[in-house]
Amino acid sequence: MTERALGRGGLRVGPNAFGVAPIANLAREVSDESAFETLEAAWSSGVRYFDTAPHYGVGLGERRLGEFLRTKPREEYILSTKVGLLLVENPSGEQHDDEGFAVTTNMMRRRDYSADGVRKSLDDSLERMGIGHVDVVFVHDPDDHYREAMEGAFPAMDALRNEGVITSYGAGMNQTAMLADFVENTDLDVVMCAGRYTLLEQGGLGDLFPAATERDVSIVAAAVFNSGLLARDRPPVGANYDYRPAPESLIARVNAIADVCEAHGVQLPAAALQFALGDPAVATVCTGARSAEQVHHNVALSELPIPDALWADLASAGLIDSVALRPTREASQRSSP
Repeated sequence: MTERALGRGGLRVGPNAFGVAPIANLAREVSDESAFETLEAAWSSGVRYFDTAPHYGVGLGERRLGEFLRTKPREEYILSTKVGLLLVENPSGEQHDDEGFAVTTNMMRRRDYSADGVRKSLDDSLERMGIGHVDVVFVHDPDDHYREAMEGAFPAMDALRNEGVITSYGAGMNQTAMLADFVENTDLDVVMCAGRYTLLEQGGLGDLFPAATERDVSIVAAAVFNSGLLARDRPPVGANYDYRPAPESLIARVNAIADVCEAHGVQLPAAALQFALGDPAVATVCTGARSAEQVHHNVALSELPIPDALWADLASAGLIDSVALRPTREASQRSSP
């Protein structure tokens, strides 16, 4: 696939983006050396868009990514981070993280979607990364903080864009309804949609995608393997969905999708990774990895040929939304320069 626009500020991205959470010790520790090797594998594979957040490893993800990117020409990559979670000193001292990252730190997260919080968060992120500027800023998971985001975070990011501090801004969430609301009621130009536009579910076609298309907003599709449920040819025993054990009904649906993929000689993870790119509103697919081997595997999956008949058969079987734009050559051409 050729490059696509990311937002309205002139940024362009390839089909593969790298999400930093796994190398920030998500679920288990990753050594500094392995993290650097993973990032180098992404770079050598052509990845030039990297996404991080203060939340990931309580700052560890930003520090590791910054150390790596400082070895690369700044004009050659796109960098995004997130605001809404400030890192502040923990009055209890060093503690094990209780939000899924294998880190021990004297810092803790504090939600702050105010204008001042946005600017402080961005300044802190730049300091942790040791990089002069980021290209894109996302409001991070403001699900229970709609008013604060609308009155504080979005006006602050709009000002940062007008000042030339950032190129684009938006929101990153695990739902589509509020993202669609933000698209319709702010001037954001890019959103990150995690887990809600995948081979398994396409609910965003009813709200987010029409709004994004109408307002020329780019979508970054993240978590396209649905927490690992679509990461193998068949869902493994104990597979997760949204980081919890997957219900039997979803396991059965994934196996039905896998049956169709198998009939076409297609690996289920390849179909899962490529599906989202069938809609021109999707600028790129953001996947994480904790090793160089995983990076190369994901890139290879994104390049495997998939017959158009696969998408047609999945739609006719009711396994994907019939109005979804399947990843055909024609869809890719519609988004080409």
